[in-house]
Amino acid sequence: MAADWESRAKAKRDAVLNLIPAEWRLKDIPSREEQKDVTGSYIQQFLTEPEVEITETDAVGLADKIAAGKWSAVEVTKAFCHRAALAHQLVNCLHEIFFEAAILSAQALDDYYAQHKKTIGPLHGVPVSLKDQFHVRGVETTMGYVGWIGTFEGVPNDPRRASFESEMVRELRNLGAVLYCKTSVPHTLMSGETVNNIIGYTWNPKNRYLAAGGSSGGEGALIGLKGSPGGFGTDIGGSIRIPAAFNGLYGIRPTSGRLPYEGMANSMDGQNSILSVVGPLATSARTLRLLTRSVLSQQPWLYDPLVVDMPWRDAEEQAIYEIIKSTSSKGRLSFGVLKTDGTVNPQPPVQRAIAMVAEALEKAGHKVIEWKPPSHRRIVDVVIKTWIYDGGKDVHGAFALSGEPISLQIKSSYGDKPKEEYTASQIAATNIAKRKIQKEYMDYWNSTAEETGTGRPVDGVICALAPYPAARPEKYDYYGYSLWVNGLDYTSVVVPVTTADKSLDQYAEGYVPISDLDKKTFEAYDAEIYDGAHVSLQIVGRKFTEEKMLAIAEYVGGLLGK
Repeated sequence: MAADWESRAKAKRDAVLNLIPAEWRLKDIPSREEQKDVTGSYIQQFLTEPEVEITETDAVGLADKIAAGKWSAVEVTKAFCHRAALAHQLVNCLHEIFFEAAILSAQALDDYYAQHKKTIGPLHGVPVSLKDQFHVRGVETTMGYVGWIGTFEGVPNDPRRASFESEMVRELRNLGAVLYCKTSVPHTLMSGETVNNIIGYTWNPKNRYLAAGGSSGGEGALIGLKGSPGGFGTDIGGSIRIPAAFNGLYGIRPTSGRLPYEGMANSMDGQNSILSVVGPLATSARTLRLLTRSVLSQQPWLYDPLVVDMPWRDAEEQAIYEIIKSTSSKGRLSFGVLKTDGTVNPQPPVQRAIAMVAEALEKAGHKVIEWKPPSHRRIVDVVIKTWIYDGGKDVHGAFALSGEPISLQIKSSYGDKPKEEYTASQIAATNIAKRKIQKEYMDYWNSTAEETGTGRPVDGVICALAPYPAARPEKYDYYGYSLWVNGLDYTSVVVPVTTADKSLDQYAEGYVPISDLDKKTFEAYDAEIYDGAHVSLQIVGRKFTEEKMLAIAEYVGGLLGK
């Protein structure tokens, strides 16, 4: 059995590499000791000047250039295919390549533009990458499982394998997007590191000693190397925000029911206490806005029964701009700042980033208060329970299809074999606990109106997304900073802040950890290894505040020079 899964995994891995044209293959790939950072000038050396210009333009700029007839969809698509191919060879970030189909799609878009002198939609000719949960016609979905190779979600001979597409894929095609690759995930999706037995480990391109994040780790790494201007991931415990943060990107975790999830592969399908949500990652905040607004223009609530009938709301976005322009004290924005959740303190680079953002906002005239919410530990406990409702039956069943081993990152949550399943009464009790905590947090948020001086509760909460700038392999031990957002179903946007600096980012001498988990986090920190790594934060808003939080993220990014 071992030889069988290994040979199947190798065949799949080789098949992906063989789809990269010979002229795009790298002869020598340096070790991380030889080249820690493969972003910027390193990857640029393998591209032409026009390819660099195209791939370092964000999606809004690409859409504008293509609509003006300055760039063709084909030349833009080829440039991103080339850069994506390089990215995969450097950090293992792709599960599926369909460059030829993408170029044919781009040519059809160019033909339409030539005939009608207009675009077919706001994403006309813009390449969009997808996490390997999305089903794309004619393209396999393995979700990192060897046992899913050659099947439809592990089911052999299922007729949907070659023809089925996820709802959002249909919508993206309608909008004119060019789909060209699917990106790597940790098998099961349940990890902040991306590792599986097909492609191995997905490395952080800014610092190849570190993780690219997970579970949308391939998206984070690919976009971090500018092999994509923007793409879509999913988030049930931080899986959009973690890769966005680790790779210095913008990313949004919307409230569940805002964007369509219909027809996507998943783990533990039917667990409805804490829903996984889909959202974009990108190199700019305005790209997140473009992608989110474009998808909503397709009225996804007509095609996905779980999507709320809520079109893009210009008024919500405009209200933020008006506040920013205002000179009155009641017109300023206000923020809560969470320096620690009391279980694990952020590592020094993350602590410095929190101070930087708070200082920038105060200097710009906005109100910043200390965030003292109800216990996050209680929220985190509820979320983790939902992951094991079935005792691990679903994920262990997927591993059993091939007999492949479970990565250490996944084994820590699911063990070597399934455990006892939750009863209906236990699930109901968990749901009640979740609702009570959500109400407590809502009441606390409302109470902050007394402190802000704006007549409103805080507009957002600034906090770490993880205690690390990026995790070291097999050392992602604490998810509390991302999980509380999922438990409350809040909207959260990641904003890049700075990079780690070994001369600035040191623990205080004699530092005493506040818990066993904090001790692990402290011991995992190495200022030399982390030097130069991206450091990002999340700004959390209340439910269904996507327009508001995207406007705030763009504004804060501007204050930071991002």
